[in-house]
Amino acid sequence: MRKIILADNAGFCFGVKRAVDIAISTKREQYKNKRIYTLGQLIHNNDVVKYLESKNIHAVDIKDIDKLNNNDIIIIRSHGISEDIIELLKSKNLNIVDATCPYVANIHKKVKEYSNRGYQIVIVGDKNHPEVIGINGWCDNKAIISKKGENLDNISGKVCLVAQTTEKQENWQKVLKIVSERAEEIIPFNTICNATEVRQKKADELSKEAQAIVVLGGHHSSNTTKLFEICKRNCENTIHVENSGEIPDELYKGKDNIIIGVAAGASTPDWIIKEAINKMSDEQKLEGMNEVIKMMDENEKKVYVGALVKGEIIQINEKAAFLNIGYKNDGILPLNEVTSDENVKLTDLFTVGEEIEAKVIKLKNEDNYVVLSKSELERDQGLKSIKDAFENKNSIKVLVKEAVNGGLVSNYKGIRVFIPASHVELYHVDDLNEYVGKELEVNIIEFTKRRNANRIVGSRREVLKAVKEEQENETWNSLEKDQVVEGQVKRLTNFGAFIDINGVDGLLHVSEISWGRVEKPSDVLKADEKVKVYILDIDKENKKLSLSIKKLMEDPWTNVEEKYPVGSVVLGKVVRFAAFGAFIELEPGVDALVHISEISHKRIAKPSEVLSIGEEIKAKILDVNKENKKIGLSIKEVEETVD
Repeated sequence: MRKIILADNAGFCFGVKRAVDIAISTKREQYKNKRIYTLGQLIHNNDVVKYLESKNIHAVDIKDIDKLNNNDIIIIRSHGISEDIIELLKSKNLNIVDATCPYVANIHKKVKEYSNRGYQIVIVGDKNHPEVIGINGWCDNKAIISKKGENLDNISGKVCLVAQTTEKQENWQKVLKIVSERAEEIIPFNTICNATEVRQKKADELSKEAQAIVVLGGHHSSNTTKLFEICKRNCENTIHVENSGEIPDELYKGKDNIIIGVAAGASTPDWIIKEAINKMSDEQKLEGMNEVIKMMDENEKKVYVGALVKGEIIQINEKAAFLNIGYKNDGILPLNEVTSDENVKLTDLFTVGEEIEAKVIKLKNEDNYVVLSKSELERDQGLKSIKDAFENKNSIKVLVKEAVNGGLVSNYKGIRVFIPASHVELYHVDDLNEYVGKELEVNIIEFTKRRNANRIVGSRREVLKAVKEEQENETWNSLEKDQVVEGQVKRLTNFGAFIDINGVDGLLHVSEISWGRVEKPSDVLKADEKVKVYILDIDKENKKLSLSIKKLMEDPWTNVEEKYPVGSVVLGKVVRFAAFGAFIELEPGVDALVHISEISHKRIAKPSEVLSIGEEIKAKILDVNKENKKIGLSIKEVEETVD
């Protein structure tokens, strides 16, 4: 069976399509009953030119511009024109409709800017092509034009290099190499349209597979001629025709087991492609066989505001990506419909040839593009994810944008999620601003869809509770009696300190802080201080943990008899009084008693008559009782010794 294959990216490029659409819409919407003009043939395709003439849209040459009347409409074609021609049209009081391809217009800006900055402009392209002539006009017609490396002998100094949008990449590389070797400084802008490069690449691939190739496009079309040359290199049986009427019968008739490839230049509309495919296909087998034609006929029904479309990026710059979405108009994806970050470039996010999905938000802008949005698509997907999280009790991660009265405003895929202040932490937060810019994991506790706005409320508290419970369970499973662990002092009370050990609170009683006497824990410990503790007891069932620090220290009474032999004189500090005497601290945890009768040779009613708390005194050791932890001292015997 004969097989007809249409090369990908065949036919109208977006710049040419845009120019034709502008011409037709200008005629239809603004000047229904008036003839309008294009400066030169709008498109290098005689069939399309005839079609435009049937709509009362006629081409006029620049030398005949004086024949036009005041306020006549003149359309600038996609190739663009020089700056002086624009001024000429204005001086004739003509209504100018600029259909210059946006990428050609961008070349004009670059050429003018760098020419004014003293750079020699070099254009890679055909010196007789109207696009190149127009570009040259933006640098006072002083550019050096080279197609394959010629005319470059006098290159020197600073050079700005640009290219005709339909030029071959191999010619660009050839000129770039020569200029790089000869110029002192070079600023190259590869302005070859990526859609042209892709179209040429697909035609090249198809011509290696097919036994015959039909290249459709105007005989004067530069980009179609290049397609013909590329295909001819691989497939000898390649022909260049403008329409189906020029296709010879012997190419396809009587040849059932043959693959015929069809490539089309940027100036070739869909209907010419369809006619060609129809002619070469068996009529009785056409329906159902030729999916390409069927797709062309049905595409318009698939695109509407709110529709999800997939498309291949055919051109991209920092601010916008242009997509072939299989529709009569290409799609445009502006930067602000991808991200709100002004520092991001689309060229950092996407590449030519990449297929992406987006949502249609406008059927036609002022340049006849279908306006697409990734942000709206992600918003729809985000709402679905939020709804699923709400219904299935799952968590999502949100980015906090600002702190407001009563809570935090966060963002999830372009959707506002409010987090009440009481749901931010497990404890009260004084300053919510510290969370701005942070990513938080939250549960959705309220999801209400409204006509004008959705109410979505998130809670981090529930997530933290679950994490805390899991951490606590792991900690309880790992803790055992008599272990030594590290913890953090969380809060202090009169009776002790609470120590956090991996999410579990344990009590360090005041009596377990030191062997010495501790009046209050804050005298020894500070909040948030890291300490090592000994697990005295653990009750996993009731979740109680008793801790000790003094257990990690040696009991000062262990070798007390060796440290404090009877009969020795020792230095100590008065720490407290009793009716029967005074207690003297020899070291933390070891207190000795000076009986009231051993304080002074004079008769005293109470110890405070001669002693003060904190006073250091010397005393003689009278007795040491390790078992009962008692030491007896005498101050007056030291005084006798001194005497």
